Amino acid sequence: MIVDAAPPRRSARLGSVLCWLTAGPTALWAAVRLIGLDRGPLVQALAFTPYVAGVSVLVLGLALALRRWWPAALAALAAVALLGAVAPRALASPQPTAAGPTVRLLTANLLAGAGDARTLVELVRRHQVDVLTVQEFTPDAQAALDQLGLATLLPHRQLNAEVGTPGSGLYSRWPVTDPGVRRNLDGWGFTQAYATVTVPGAPPVRVESAHPSAPYALDQVDAWRADLTAQPPATPDGGLRILAGDFNATLDHSPLRALLRTGYVDAADAAGEGLTGTWGPYDGDLIPPVTIDHVLVDHRIAVRSVRVFAVPGSDHRAVHTTLTLPTP
Repeated sequence: MIVDAAPPRRSARLGSVLCWLTAGPTALWAAVRLIGLDRGPLVQALAFTPYVAGVSVLVLGLALALRRWWPAALAALAAVALLGAVAPRALASPQPTAAGPTVRLLTANLLAGAGDARTLVELVRRHQVDVLTVQEFTPDAQAALDQLGLATLLPHRQLNAEVGTPGSGLYSRWPVTDPGVRRNLDGWGFTQAYATVTVPGAPPVRVESAHPSAPYALDQVDAWRADLTAQPPATPDGGLRILAGDFNATLDHSPLRALLRTGYVDAADAAGEGLTGTWGPYDGDLIPPVTIDHVLVDHRIAVRSVRVFAVPGSDHRAVHTTLTLPTP
């Protein structure tokens, strides 16, 4: 009897093609992420790197199951690279031995003032928030928050309410000095309110409500990069700084990593919550959550916890961070 060997050979070829077609893209993604080639459409794509890291494990498993050793080797390299970049965000890191007062900070993007003011004030009250930063802050939002008692809870402030999305605000339980507002000159022209907060028992802390432009389209990528590059660097040998807000970037974007290297620590990353999404899915779009809202703190500040909360009406979740400041 003659046995036709063509089907097994054809199946083997299809298995090899499948393995190469899956291992190749994950390896390319890993290379782009490691080298920092976030340009053009790759900027938006790189926000989803944690999901690709998970897929890379499945790709490796497929290649091993089919015994395609060369694709498996490539898939293994990609998986190691991607998981090495992403997995540490789920692990809490050792904190500095700060022994000063506790500061509870909340940041929220209000989606052009549409975020529910009652929810935000309730979060401030329930979690005893000391400092609040808001983005896309409008005059109507300011009035609603004051009407609900925010002025009593956090009486010290530096506000720049504007119609639409450029507005920014900073509220504090403690007195503030040297307040101001700066406007990002590229993209959407978002503003960033800032002030130095005087916390009893700790050195002064410069807090800024961060809001770089969004890379929502290819012609906005340059503005996004310029706004991130223009964020105030940390001052490791000087005063304490905190940047809190909607950065429109994840830890897989090289401009944000460059900012961290000046002396900041991402609070969620430090607390083992760095993979918790803060934006998406919304409006029925099939977009998995990504982490673009951050609290960046001076490396001398200890991060105790990070939690996120939904704010009805907004397309972002609020980020609540508990910090311990150093002593003077």
